[in-house]
Amino acid sequence: MPMMRRTFATALLTMFCVGSAPGVHASEADAGREERWQQIADYIFEDREVVPTDSLIKIDAPKRAQDAALVPITLTMPEKDKIKSVYLVIDENPIPLAAHVTFGPGADAGALHLRVRVDTYTNIHAVAETTEGKLFSNAVFVKASGGCSAPSGPSDAEAMKGMGEMRMKFAEKVQQGKSAEATLMIRHPNFSGMQMNQLTRLYTPPRYVERVTVSQGDRTVMEVTGDISLSTNPAIGFSFVPADQAPIRVVASDNKGGQWEESFDVPLATN
Repeated sequence: MPMMRRTFATALLTMFCVGSAPGVHASEADAGREERWQQIADYIFEDREVVPTDSLIKIDAPKRAQDAALVPITLTMPEKDKIKSVYLVIDENPIPLAAHVTFGPGADAGALHLRVRVDTYTNIHAVAETTEGKLFSNAVFVKASGGCSAPSGPSDAEAMKGMGEMRMKFAEKVQQGKSAEATLMIRHPNFSGMQMNQLTRLYTPPRYVERVTVSQGDRTVMEVTGDISLSTNPAIGFSFVPADQAPIRVVASDNKGGQWEESFDVPLATN
């Protein structure tokens, strides 16, 4: 699969980038973006039909990013009980599939918050996979530039300090059986392979968080598969439904074989 992703990325880098082409008529640009999305969708989902929707999944993203390397994205799934997983696709990024999040029995699939890199003007697609295996997509257009090549820190060594350290913030005290919000933060440079080391003038090899599993007790909350489009020090906001007093357990790994594990006590509300 990594080789397939890299081959796909190489092919996409050679394609015409309508989002940044000057003088292109709006209708032509829109048609080009739609054609590109169809190519990406065919690659990711093969022969599965992806149906546009305004109701099953919604995207909240800035129209113009303040920081292209740190773009906040919120996905909302109003009919959360129908949702099995979501895909986040940044069409014009070198590797468009930014994340695939699969919800487990311990999840509340109503909302998801991510921070991503956006490399150029682009459509961002969110695709909801239902429990019946059907795919529905929504899209927004975001103006940004240079997010994938922006440095992760003053130096590679500085960016890698404390790699794998995790923190978790809970929005409030947790009540048994009621949905609770949490934010997972992972210290990791998430090198994209497009960043130049300012000392050596060489490109830093890609090293990014590839998989994150969140569970409580014997129940999976979510599994996240990521790539270079997740921001430096990825942050993932999610909701879960606690069934007991077991801690939240997180296992994270990157594409270079790094693996880290951490447990977080759940702050329970007292009656």
